[in-house]
Amino acid sequence: MIRNVARVVFLLVVLGSAQTVHAEATKPTKTDKCPVCGMFVAKYLDFLAQMVFKDQTHAFFDGAKDMFKYYFQIKKYNPKKEISDIDQIWVTDYYSLSPIDGRKAAYVIGSDVYGPMGRELIPFEKDKDAEAFLKDHAGKKIVRFQDVTPDIVQELDP
Repeated sequence: MIRNVARVVFLLVVLGSAQTVHAEATKPTKTDKCPVCGMFVAKYLDFLAQMVFKDQTHAFFDGAKDMFKYYFQIKKYNPKKEISDIDQIWVTDYYSLSPIDGRKAAYVIGSDVYGPMGRELIPFEKDKDAEAFLKDHAGKKIVRFQDVTPDIVQELDP
């Protein structure tokens, strides 16, 4: 009896923790394309962005700008997905080149640094890095994920 209770407790712990595990950022393959512009993203790792969905599928982007375009028009690019299906969003910190939580990042807009698709939202994990970059690269302002709007993204395209 005790052995069966121990097995049940073990299974509950394992199954319970499996439900809370989040996927981590992964590297794209040579064949992964941005669903917004069609570019092969493995060539642009310095600007890579990624969405990981709750079903563990993912989408790669050649920059935060295209990731936001996808986010704002998810049904256009993937009719089977909803915003609520997104588990994690990863962007690449401009200075460290490490994946960071896209929902917590600070984004500099209007700078003189261009990404693969032209003007870009440049992501940073640390506010002080974003502020330094803003000054050094003639940025217009720093925005947070929740403050990015379709209008901001559209203004980045010529």
